[in-house]
Amino acid sequence: MQQSSSEKPSPDPVSRADPGLQRIITQLSTTLERDSQVVTVTRDLQHKLKADRVLLYYFYRPWKGRVTFEALSDPQFSIFGSTGPDECFTDEYAALYLAGRIRAIADIETEPIADCHRNFLREMRVQANLVVPVLVGDDLWGLLVAHHCQSPHVWTDDDIAAVLYGAETLAIAPSIRSRAER
Repeated sequence: MQQSSSEKPSPDPVSRADPGLQRIITQLSTTLERDSQVVTVTRDLQHKLKADRVLLYYFYRPWKGRVTFEALSDPQFSIFGSTGPDECFTDEYAALYLAGRIRAIADIETEPIADCHRNFLREMRVQANLVVPVLVGDDLWGLLVAHHCQSPHVWTDDDIAAVLYGAETLAIAPSIRSRAER
């Protein structure tokens, strides 16, 4: 079963402190849900990759972001509205993604990653992670992410190519371009 979540993000300290930000995130999430290109790309990727979750992570401030859209194999895998590990995502990582970094992790338990990153992925029940940037012009709009939650998974070259193509397609989606131009 695939679905996008229409629930509103749960408040976090940032959104409670900044109601304007919460309004922007909610509007973006609603707009993404209505954008057939976003829905089609994420659902197709979730299906093709047999992933438990494919999501869009939007940077609302430099390197602070939130899950604004997801396609799921089952509603139990929803992390809609979740924020990232801000202490882990630094200018250095942002620069790598701006340069087109692709990060494919087959098994978070054996991959040499920072403890804060591993713990963050564990909290989301992730066992395998594939991340590519969504670049709009010279800006890092966000990340397109695929997760396997029930077992480790070796990402093939075809998997990576599909997610890269998905990110390129999403970068020209009306809802993403309009948010990037603001």
